Amino acid sequence: MRTILFLTAGLLLLASMLVLARLFVAHYPAAVTWAGAGFLALWLLICAVNMWVGVARAGYSVGEELPILLLNFAVPAAIGVLLAWKLR
Repeated sequence: MRTILFLTAGLLLLASMLVLARLFVAHYPAAVTWAGAGFLALWLLICAVNMWVGVARAGYSVGEELPILLLNFAVPAAIGVLLAWKLR
């Protein structure tokens, strides 16, 4: 259930970043590219903190948390890269 919530949060963050980029694209043509890069950096940081919480607080090992980190990061990141590429 937590993975589904994180994937949903990632997609909502992506949508908000792309909406903001579309608002600024008339004055700043590279806004979509910057929003995509900003989303990837921010989402990687959020996923890394989630992994740290799982290891430090919940008692999971790094080996147990690493596949979850990759899944949580990769799905919204792949969708974000595709959307940023299509919207450029």
